[in-house]
Amino acid sequence: MILKFINTGLRPGKFNMEFDEALARDLQNGIGFPTLRVYGWYPPAISIGFHQNIEDFDHEKIIKSGFDIVRRPTGGKAILHAHELTYCVVTKIIDQGPRTIYQSINECLLRGLTNLGINASLSLYSDNFRQLYKLNTSIPCFSSSAKNEIQFEGKKLIGSAQRRYGDVILQHGSLLLGSEHRRIIEFLAPHISDSGEIINNTLLSCTTEVETILKRNVSFNEIAAAIKKGFEDSGNIIFEDSDTTVANSSLSPLEECL
Repeated sequence: MILKFINTGLRPGKFNMEFDEALARDLQNGIGFPTLRVYGWYPPAISIGFHQNIEDFDHEKIIKSGFDIVRRPTGGKAILHAHELTYCVVTKIIDQGPRTIYQSINECLLRGLTNLGINASLSLYSDNFRQLYKLNTSIPCFSSSAKNEIQFEGKKLIGSAQRRYGDVILQHGSLLLGSEHRRIIEFLAPHISDSGEIINNTLLSCTTEVETILKRNVSFNEIAAAIKKGFEDSGNIIFEDSDTTVANSSLSPLEECL
């Protein structure tokens, strides 16, 4: 399979989510291309799932802290994007269904982590999301795992989500580099702030990060190169126009890549 590779670096939340969706819609409309994109977030931002209640978070406090809040095109629960690498894959559904594509992408990510010396694995079972969300609608994405998500020693390392656009799949996810994602409890709205301690304890017990595992600092560029090579090492991915870095945010997402 031939994919485009795009590294857009650190960008605002609105740009990141619009870019991912534009990649998917353009591929759906026949004017785009299958793509692996890697990126980060500046300023840090809370992204909420497509169906999540944005009022679960204190907007004023988020803005005063210099952070941002944005809605994802995919489902799931909230994530605080700070010190991480986010990936996005858009591809056509041809001879694989969404679940198989999900597993295949995560296997490529596993190969990338192996390049860093991280012996991660795919989770074998899925948590009971319906029960978890019933207990607490503000529960963050990284406090639970789905089948075939990436873990290290039983703790979640990469959280991913999918959305289907006709015959196109958009899958994106966060690879945690540091522990800043746990600060999400600081921005809960007053009506659910009592859940903060429970959420914090859950994140501490259920998540881990690249720098915690490797016991050293890991740069965005180092992890981006490792993930790209992981896809190449999968044996069926060839990158076209690789190592593209988008630098001019004044253009629309796809104009910057063409």
